[in-house]
Amino acid sequence: MTNQSCGTSKIAGASFSLHPMSDDFIDIITGALKEVDTAKVWMKTDDVTTTVRGKMVHIFDVTSAIFLNAAKSGKHIAFQATYSIGCPGDSQGDVYLVEDDQPANALTCEQINQHIAAKFSLYPLGNDSYMDVIYQQIEAIKEYASVTPAHYSTRLEGDASKIFKGLQTVFEEVVNAGSSHTVMTVSISANSPSHGGDQNE
Repeated sequence: MTNQSCGTSKIAGASFSLHPMSDDFIDIITGALKEVDTAKVWMKTDDVTTTVRGKMVHIFDVTSAIFLNAAKSGKHIAFQATYSIGCPGDSQGDVYLVEDDQPANALTCEQINQHIAAKFSLYPLGNDSYMDVIYQQIEAIKEYASVTPAHYSTRLEGDASKIFKGLQTVFEEVVNAGSSHTVMTVSISANSPSHGGDQNE
């Protein structure tokens, strides 16, 4: 019988897809991957998504770095990800928990100025007062982005590095508040014609 209880491992993960709206999408994706240090995470790509797993700090570091290095191409980039911690049965790859807490790509990413639009949804599973938790974190992320309500999600707009930092912060806050299984979905768009042109600074 499969264990259905929430995991106690501190290993976090993200399953993401990167979609460059360009004929040279392969070069953009492979180029971004070459720029990113992934040594501190477990990573595997299949025909649908790429999964990264390890310490929470490194999951956000690697996913944001891959997105930013693709977006700096100036092409329209769409990114979708599901972040999770506490998933039942999640144990493979725990060796990466011995890594230090220094994000490998932070200094490089800080030099990439990229305007984005995003939507996120937060799911503090196993918490009876989940709506209060969600509203608290929507307020908290206003420190990092322009925030407006949307159906089934919350819309964010602003600098990509700040927004990823905000997403990481609210995710960590929910985990630290006692959510036994925390999930967050994120959709991001960069350099879209609907944004009114290239908004790189």
